[in-house]
Formats: sequence, C-alpha cells, structure tokens
Amino acid sequence: MSATHEVLNQAPPLVGFSTADDPALLEALRRDGGGWGEPEVRDLGARAGSAEVQDWARMAEEHSPVLQTHDRYGHRIDEVEYHPAYHRLMDVAVESGQHAAAWSETRPGAHLVRAAKFYAFAQAEPGHGCPISMTYAAVPALRAEPGLAAVYEPLLAARTYDFGLRPPLAKRGLIAGMSMTEKQGGSDVRANTTQAVPDGAGGYVLTGHKWFTSAPMSDVFLTLAQTEEGLTCFLVPRVLPDGSRNPLRLMRLKNKLGNRSNASAEIEYESAMAWRVGEPGRGVRTIVEMVNVTRLDCVIGSAAGMRAGLRQALHHAEHRRAFGAELVDQPLMRNVLADLAVESEAATTLAMRLATALDRAEAGDEGEAALRRLGLAVSKYWVCKRGSTHAAEALECLGGNGYVEESGMPRLYREAPLLSIWEGSGNVAALDVLRALGRESGALEAFLAEVDTAAGADARLDAAVDRLRGLLPQLTDPERAQLMARRLAEQMTLVLQGSLLVRYSHPAVADAFCASRLDGDWGHAFGTLPPGTDTGPILERARPKDAR
Repeated sequence: MSATHEVLNQAPPLVGFSTADDPALLEALRRDGGGWGEPEVRDLGARAGSAEVQDWARMAEEHSPVLQTHDRYGHRIDEVEYHPAYHRLMDVAVESGQHAAAWSETRPGAHLVRAAKFYAFAQAEPGHGCPISMTYAAVPALRAEPGLAAVYEPLLAARTYDFGLRPPLAKRGLIAGMSMTEKQGGSDVRANTTQAVPDGAGGYVLTGHKWFTSAPMSDVFLTLAQTEEGLTCFLVPRVLPDGSRNPLRLMRLKNKLGNRSNASAEIEYESAMAWRVGEPGRGVRTIVEMVNVTRLDCVIGSAAGMRAGLRQALHHAEHRRAFGAELVDQPLMRNVLADLAVESEAATTLAMRLATALDRAEAGDEGEAALRRLGLAVSKYWVCKRGSTHAAEALECLGGNGYVEESGMPRLYREAPLLSIWEGSGNVAALDVLRALGRESGALEAFLAEVDTAAGADARLDAAVDRLRGLLPQLTDPERAQLMARRLAEQMTLVLQGSLLVRYSHPAVADAFCASRLDGDWGHAFGTLPPGTDTGPILERARPKDAR
C-alpha cells in the first residue's frame, strides 16, 4: 500500500466501554436507594458500549421501518417491517426492565434503577426507547380504569418482548403506544375531532384521523376522542379478542429528521374498537399521567444524549494531536470539553433526582409528588432544549470527522430536537410551568424547599435563588407571566441543578456550574468557562475510562 494511505492521527474506534461508567449516575443510585440495582445497571452499560450493540444501533437507523399497507393479493394488512437489529434492541430493553417492570417492583428505588437503565441503554440507540418509554408511561394512566389495569398491567410489565399481531391477552408481554395529536390541533388536543360512540356492549367505536402515532406496531394504544361528555381517554388494541384486526389504518410513516429506527405514523380509525379509560370527558386529566411520565424520559434521554456526545468528544480529543500537542491538553479545548461535561453532569443529576421523586411520590410523599410535578415541567423545557446545543458542540469537537455518518455524531445531532418537541415543545413546556405554579398546591413550596437544602453552601447559588424569588411576584399579571415563562423555566432549572451539584457533585463541577450558569461568568457558547476553572477533576469524571 502506498505510504499516502497510511492512517495517522485518527482516534481508534470507541468500543468496549460502559455507558454506566458515570460517577453522577452511580452516585445517585447509591445515594437514593437504588444501590441494589447497580450490578444490573453496570451489566447493561457494558452491553450498550459493546461492538455488537453499536452495530445493532447503526443498522436499526440505517434501515428505517417500512410500511406495508397491503399484501400481494390486495388485502389490507397495515404492517410495519423493522430491521432485525431493532428487535434485538427491544429484546434487551424489555428483558432488562426498562419498560413498565418498575411498576411491579417492590424494592425501594425501583423507578430510579429503571431510569438509570434507560439512561445507560439510550446512549446506544435512542429510537427504540420511544415505545419503551410509552409502555412505562401507560401504566399510571391505565390505572384510572382499575378493571383494565388488572388485566393489562401484568402484561405491560412482563419482561418478554413478544412482537407480532396477536390478541393482546394471548401474548406473553405487551408494548403500548400513544395516539393523541391531530393535524388541526397539534399540542391543542382539546381541538381533536375523533369521535367515540358507545357500541352498546361496554365498548366504543372510534372514527377519526391521528397526525402522530408513535410506534404504530404496538399492541395497545392510549388515545383521545370526543364523546357526548367531552374529550375522553381510550385503550385501543391492534388486534381484537377474536383475533381479527382492529381497523387502525396506517396512512403513511413520517419521514423524520431523526428517531429513524422508530416508526411514527398517521393513522385513521375506521370504526375501531376501544375501551374507555377514566371518567368520560376527563380524557386530558387521565392521559396527562402518561404525558408526565414520558416527560421524565425526555429529560433522561436528553441527559443520555449529552453523555454520549461528551464521551465521543473526549475520546477524539484524547487520541488526536494538533499543532504539536495532544488536543485534550490544549487549554481552549479543555475549556470546551469541561463546559460540555458540566452541562452533562447537571442534566444527569437532575434526571436521577426526578426519578427519585417519582419513587417517593409513589410511596405517598406529597411533597415529593409536588416537586416532581414542577421539577418535571421546568426540566422538560430547559434540559431538553440544551440537548441540541450540546450535541452541536460535541460534534464540532470532532471537526469534519464528526460531520460524517460513520462517526455516529450526526445521528446524535438529529435525535436531540425530538426530546424538546415530544410531549410539548418549548412554549408548551414553559406554559406548563405557569400552570403548575397556579394549580398544583404546594408545588412552589416543595421546589424552593429542595433548592434551599443547599442554602449557605455557595453564595452564587444563594444570590441566584434570591433573584428567582424576585421574579415570582411579577407573575400575577397573566400577559406578563406568559412573556416571562421561558426565562422563569430556565432560571428555575438552573437553580435546581445548582443546588443538586453543590450538594452532591465534585466541588470542581459545582464551582464551574455556579460561576458560569448562576454568576454569569460565561459567554454564549460552550468553552467560555472562566479562567482558573479546575478542568482536571471535571474531565476525569467524564472520561470514558473503560474504552480500549
């Protein structure tokens, strides 16, 4: 081979690492009652970082799902074909309990352990996480109808991925989807026009069009439709108890920016059979339980994406020389990497704290339930929005190498906006913060009590909390409150992250976060941490130590 083709100064493949090799993640498990799950999380993290699973991830996205509306003879079949790699990812996710298994786990910290697993495995391939997340989130909504929950919840929690079109109750495990938005309403689900009419035998017949139905080959779906009483929640099976197909017509698959391993479809209900979930006319209140849980996974998924991008950037910098020195040792690059690491750790620590709040709320702690409600609203806005900016900067750390598909960075970059859009884009999330402040008794008090746990530990955090308190009286005017909603959500998330890092993270991480995000010694782009920032411990915590 000609000497011109000798490969020099390129990073080796990043394989053989563990996505669970993450101090912020493991410290949260041990701190908040999930230590019993650490061995499982570590095993899953090692698998996520293996060459085998990375190949599955690549193939699942490169070979996107294909819609088959009819068979060769002209019969309507409405099936979606997935690459086998997608099914392998789903197998691992379900067997490891990333779906609804946490709801049947009796040990404390079940939702925290599940969150850690979801975080670790989503770093391998995020698209398959969509149906996993919806299956997890379906359970609390389904519990509004105890009779249905008693039958379906054990199958949703079962650790068997049983793909295929068969009656749900004849399967060993179920996957759930969600079908809410319509083309005329989008996030305004109250504008939905799908109609539900009683069938006289305890069920309903649905007719209408849905603009986005995620994972259309799921076994059951939670959906919204209008009844005489108003918008109501329903459970819709893909296959009816007698084995015939419920008339859910898949009109087309969405050609999406990212999330390409997972299908999203427009569907039509042509007199589809459904069962009511919750009270008639209370559909939004019923399905919001599902929305709140999937919002948690949006935050976890954004944190996972940040960690994955940071790992790639660090790995590249540690194996690349430029201008006579290792890239990772050059001051400006260290500043960029450390800034990305601080953002990543703040997101991870917050995501795990919200999962802990869910555990405690399920155990009856009303204060934690209130904290979860408001904490999720502000985090859904800010953490998910930061994901795209973080992915762009991490990609840029690889230069042109990061812009090619083989690096995996474009897939990460394309995926990031989804988590900010799904379950309410920026304005919807910010307005939900105002809604939580106005309607949820004790939410603000619980939030401030959590933040104040770190009072006196850092003067910059204390000053930021005081500024936040100064904003709150301005919310009495509704129009002004709307104009301030985004700024408010941002500030609330930052002080919550700052409080958590000051209490639990390495002092260098907490100091860099407070100096930049809270005290304003920061620019408008990553890599603008103040001079004197102790980048060594920050980067050591973030470095993919198990890579080889």
